[in-house]
Amino acid sequence: MDLSINAFNNRRGGTYITLKEYGTLCKNPNGVSLGYHCMPELAFDRLERFVLEHKGPGHLTDALELMTLASRKGVGKTISAKNYVGVISMADGTQIEILPKVYARDEESSIVQTKSIFLHMLKSIRDIPNKPFNMAGLGTANHHLLDIFIRMFIEEAVALVKHGLKSDYREHRDNEPFFKGKLQFAQHIKHNAGHKERFFVEYDEYNMNRAENRLIKATIGLLMKVSRNTRNQKDLYALLTAFDNIDTSMQLEKDWASVTTDRTMKEYQAILAWCRLFLSGQSFTPFRGQSAAYALLFPMDKIFERYVAGLLKKGLGQSPVQVKTQDRTHRLFQNPARFQLKPDIVVQGPGGVIVLDTKWKLLSPSPDYGISQADMYQAYAYGKKYSASEVYLLYPWNPRLSDITQPVVYDSGDGVQVRIEFLDLTLGKASVDTLLAKLSDTIGTKK
Repeated sequence: MDLSINAFNNRRGGTYITLKEYGTLCKNPNGVSLGYHCMPELAFDRLERFVLEHKGPGHLTDALELMTLASRKGVGKTISAKNYVGVISMADGTQIEILPKVYARDEESSIVQTKSIFLHMLKSIRDIPNKPFNMAGLGTANHHLLDIFIRMFIEEAVALVKHGLKSDYREHRDNEPFFKGKLQFAQHIKHNAGHKERFFVEYDEYNMNRAENRLIKATIGLLMKVSRNTRNQKDLYALLTAFDNIDTSMQLEKDWASVTTDRTMKEYQAILAWCRLFLSGQSFTPFRGQSAAYALLFPMDKIFERYVAGLLKKGLGQSPVQVKTQDRTHRLFQNPARFQLKPDIVVQGPGGVIVLDTKWKLLSPSPDYGISQADMYQAYAYGKKYSASEVYLLYPWNPRLSDITQPVVYDSGDGVQVRIEFLDLTLGKASVDTLLAKLSDTIGTKK
């Protein structure tokens, strides 16, 4: 089934909707003929409230950066996705899944292929643990992204429980019916002037109620609220029983500061990465409100940037080639030092320097392919400041570029050469290997 088809159904009491970035939602069936995705009126109204709830100051990311509210004659109100992809889970059970705009050489990618490509790209993001990204058996065609992420968390948590939750000594201070450890004299006098049978004491207690386990339990509780998948709900409930004697983290920042990161806690690294992702919103844009239970939304420009950088590092990271990301070596002006330059990727080898910048934009055959002047000015500045042999602007491939058979190169006439490259995401590493072959002569190495 292709994403151009309106895809929503009701199961387990919730409406499931899938569309691609820049896709448009409406509640009037007349919008279907325009390529819009029609959704139930109540669900549409709740989504509209979600956008309005997060409009304006006081929010780290304005929801209007993620979605656009508009109106069209004959259709009425519309809501359009922008370049953020992921999941919005509404309080009424509605789940809206937004996938990236990915094209294959023959046709626009199907849901299954697009979802697999997206999940593969996410592996390049440090905040998401790589170990659980085993797509075999996950049934990406039948499960939404939120279901898949929760399943990955569950599998990692089950493995940890089977291995055994770790205990640790933790300070315990309370008014007890027994004497143990050290007597807290001031508190003892305050609380027990008329209770000689009690002692206000402080002692170290060895148990599993440590910060790491509290954070895991907090994540389980959160996911039980937002999951609409019967299997996930059942397994999360079963996991919760393993944490019966552990408190739920109520002070996340304090518990994160108490997490032990040495090699004795190696088994916890992956599961804590998932906890941080769900609880702290790292790499995600988390929203909550009366209309939305949870939202996990990724900026595709950042995902594309990190994906390409990760593959180039892997392909060019051997000596004597140095690959830097988000390099901050130069500023546009030195006196005074102003306007920091921060190219996505800088590759330096014996033969020279190449600067690469990723752009999550769909170009077209129009004059200059729709490349913005701002991108070209930026590329020119990179070429000058880094004395780069070449500057590459990397864009995702799309069918409108099929007629381009010759290299797209812009020469400034004063030493800066900007090359435009298109990466076919459906080819994955193979597409990047083609780019690596083009870079090898300039940087003085062979892949």
